[in-house]
Amino acid sequence: MMKLQIAKWGNSLAVRLPADYARAAGIKEGDAVEAEIAPSGKITLSPKQEFDKAAFLRKTRKLRASMPMTSSAVETMRSKERY
Repeated sequence: MMKLQIAKWGNSLAVRLPADYARAAGIKEGDAVEAEIAPSGKITLSPKQEFDKAAFLRKTRKLRASMPMTSSAVETMRSKERY
């Protein structure tokens, strides 16, 4: 873990990442990162992943194939109705 200093950059605050950290994360100048802050105050930066529609569809199809087919919730409710 490395201690980094917060600096003023216009009206914002900035952290300068050492070159070794940027290389290890696979990021370069101009790349986008996603920031997440936990309730504890911990800040996590991750390289932004571009949305891969084909990969998303593959994962969705695989997940759907693993789900058993059942009757719909509406059909179940209607079958138990008493008039």
